[in-house]
Amino acid sequence: MNLLGTWLTDRMDLQLHVYQLKILIRVVKKKYRDFRLQGVLDSTLNSKMYETVRNRLTLEEATASVREGGMQGVSMKDSDEEDNDN
Repeated sequence: MNLLGTWLTDRMDLQLHVYQLKILIRVVKKKYRDFRLQGVLDSTLNSKMYETVRNRLTLEEATASVREGGMQGVSMKDSDEEDNDN
């Protein structure tokens, strides 16, 4: 997560391509779910870097939705709803 956060921070002035955004959203959601299933505490999972990455991907998603007209079923919001269902 730290590597991804650093990579996104280095590219703060650049928008992500829609393909990059979709892949990163899937990676972050899968990482979060997998570690949560392994019993990693929420306090560890919800680190400052995770929140930074999540906020950046959410912002990029909103920008891409306006610019491209949608993300075709890939969304950071999905992970929030899945977390609430568990």
